[in-house]
Amino acid sequence: MAAIHYYDVILKPVITEKSMAGMGDKKYTFLVHPEANKTMIKEAVEKMFEGTKVARVNTINMDGKSKRRGMTVGKTAKTKKAIVWLTEDSKEIEIFAGL
Repeated sequence: MAAIHYYDVILKPVITEKSMAGMGDKKYTFLVHPEANKTMIKEAVEKMFEGTKVARVNTINMDGKSKRRGMTVGKTAKTKKAIVWLTEDSKEIEIFAGL
């Protein structure tokens, strides 16, 4: 496994109805590097967003979807999602503020 820096761990936020509903409970969803573990994700969130304190992290490995083009069958890339729970005294994450 190559050395993954904290700025390579979080790829982008996941913006769906379910993830937006969880923001009221200080629960944020991110698409993360497939080889990142929970401690890496926790450190990355705390370093990238000032004033945040992570209570816990849940991760989900998602297989690629089956796609077909004519007779050729293939799969899309595997992804990994992380649901990050912040503590009660933690600051909100600003990238979700205007949504």
